[in-house]
Amino acid sequence: MQHESRNMSRQQDAKRVILTGYFSNSEVLPPASRVDSAEEIESSSLSHRTGHYSVQSQPKNASGKPQYHHFNSQDSLDELFMDEYWTEVENISLSGEVKEDAEPQEEVQLKVPDEGEQEEAWLKEAGLATLFDESASDPEDMMGLLFTLTRTQAAAVEKRFETIRKRNKQHHVPDVRDIFKLPGTLESKDDEAKSPERSENRKMNIMTDDQVVGQGNEAGPAEQSVSEPETDINLELSFSDQALGYKEGSKASSEALTDTDDKLPNFKLSRDKTGLTKMGDLSPQDMKKVHRLVLIEMTALFDTAGIDLKAHKAVKPKVKESGLFGVPLATLLEQDQRRQAGTKVPIILQRLISHIEEEGLDTEGLLRIPGAATRVKAVHVELEGKFYEGLFSWESLKQHDAASLLKLFIRELPHPLLTVEYLSAFMAVLKLPTKKQQLQALNLLVLLLPESSRDSLKALMEFFQRIIDHKDQNKMTLNNIAMVMAPNIFMFKGFRNKISKQQEFSMATETAIIVRLLIRYQNLLWTIPKFIMNQVRKQNTENQKKISKDHAMRKLLKKIAYDREKPEKQEKPPSEADSSSQGFIRVQAPQFSKVSMAVQLTEELQASDVLSRFLSQKSSVSVKREDLCLYEIGGNIKERCLDEETYMKDLLELNPSAEWVIKWVIQR
Repeated sequence: MQHESRNMSRQQDAKRVILTGYFSNSEVLPPASRVDSAEEIESSSLSHRTGHYSVQSQPKNASGKPQYHHFNSQDSLDELFMDEYWTEVENISLSGEVKEDAEPQEEVQLKVPDEGEQEEAWLKEAGLATLFDESASDPEDMMGLLFTLTRTQAAAVEKRFETIRKRNKQHHVPDVRDIFKLPGTLESKDDEAKSPERSENRKMNIMTDDQVVGQGNEAGPAEQSVSEPETDINLELSFSDQALGYKEGSKASSEALTDTDDKLPNFKLSRDKTGLTKMGDLSPQDMKKVHRLVLIEMTALFDTAGIDLKAHKAVKPKVKESGLFGVPLATLLEQDQRRQAGTKVPIILQRLISHIEEEGLDTEGLLRIPGAATRVKAVHVELEGKFYEGLFSWESLKQHDAASLLKLFIRELPHPLLTVEYLSAFMAVLKLPTKKQQLQALNLLVLLLPESSRDSLKALMEFFQRIIDHKDQNKMTLNNIAMVMAPNIFMFKGFRNKISKQQEFSMATETAIIVRLLIRYQNLLWTIPKFIMNQVRKQNTENQKKISKDHAMRKLLKKIAYDREKPEKQEKPPSEADSSSQGFIRVQAPQFSKVSMAVQLTEELQASDVLSRFLSQKSSVSVKREDLCLYEIGGNIKERCLDEETYMKDLLELNPSAEWVIKWVIQR
């Protein structure tokens, strides 16, 4: 217990940096069960050679097993199977003992929000600040956003706005029903009360609008959820609308970590002829719209399940502004991009991953067996001084030491990889009633992460999967990786100081399951759902209508002022060339000797076929197929890199005004 005493003493004396949040501990953390104080927790020495520990023994019941606090998903859990999790926790604690000159740990200070404070922050992030602040910008953009919302999404917005309206009832705030009134509906609340039949018609109009957003879904949410195969993820209909079709009171099926990897449902995305859209495929302008819509949709999904989320709000702490470890991801990427333009994942993280892979992924206990703590500390210091100068000797770095440094990098981030803002939402995912809803929520949460966190998380998940692909040799299954990495990802700096042992027990299985899902379903989770894409297209169309009206008005006024006596120009009839071009698209490709090509459309023509035609000719520069992408530009989208399995004729029908350009792939 000496090392624990020294730890406690240093923490009490250390100067602390505070993070504040919008929720209380009781809302985020599971309740702690009482631990008998007579039971002492003992720790024994570890063997660096084998990586095995005698983990802290916990209070025991009559059967001799630790007294874990159970969630629904823990009911069938073999508690002994969590040994690897607690081994990693012990490893983290002991590695901290060696860092005698380490900086003091940050702590998380949580508080209950004032009424309406969280709702205002939420509406601002959703781009709807004009609802309660008339001085806010982009009212036209807000109206375009509101026009695209489904009924469950609109209900989520109304709920937050209603809270603010009640708080500010002494001030003049427009009625929520006036804000969400569709064109051609009632002019006042009194008229609506007098005409129940018209009110019911309004509800039908909203339902019809939802179906348009879903692109051709004739059945309602309830009907679709019943007929939909359990292994299919429907991306065409709003997740929150789909959730309405699940039976009330259904409980989440328990998921035991002892299940083998192949027992997890093989969820797949139904192929869409207009192509799947992955993270990195869209322009920043459209991604801004995606973020707002995803935030509203994620909130609507949790609302539908009756789960009240309290989002964190981080106060910027004092952090390092240079170096490798303990530097915010955004800052680290800024300094990396000055050395290597287009960097999306910190160079040090990329280099650690590549070094571990170069040493071979067949090594038994990879990521589980720790490196020697004193050696890891020495390498840590050496990397800080020599990495960017290119003087560090990678040949001398042992594989297990590199793996320990990778985990240290994640733990030392000033803000958790999953962010302070959304950490509680990630932990709440398993409260959703079905596995499908849990994956849908994870999909939305991944899309909400800042680009730096999302890209780094993706690099890690891909790396973990490559380790799992060698599980027959390295003995690291999906379950093993999830349990080893969960405390590194969730138990960020200072967090463990704020929770009890029993709360930590309660969170252990939950966090391991979340990491397990992130790895297993990563190909689904980094995909932008089609219903979100349809809403972005619809919003762009509405905004363009407004711009076109303004342009037409300015043109008309100019014509009246300056061209009063000039006869109007007759519009030219479409030329033969225009009419003959029907059934073709013109593709621009500045990299190739033939910079433009007319491509005939067929039912089976895909984006990959268009690329192949250009690659078959000589280009002005050396290009590889994987470096090129056919882009959809303009019309109802700003810019989108097309999935190679996109059917061009179907996409042209969805966006007839688009241009088609082959460009270098934007680094993703």
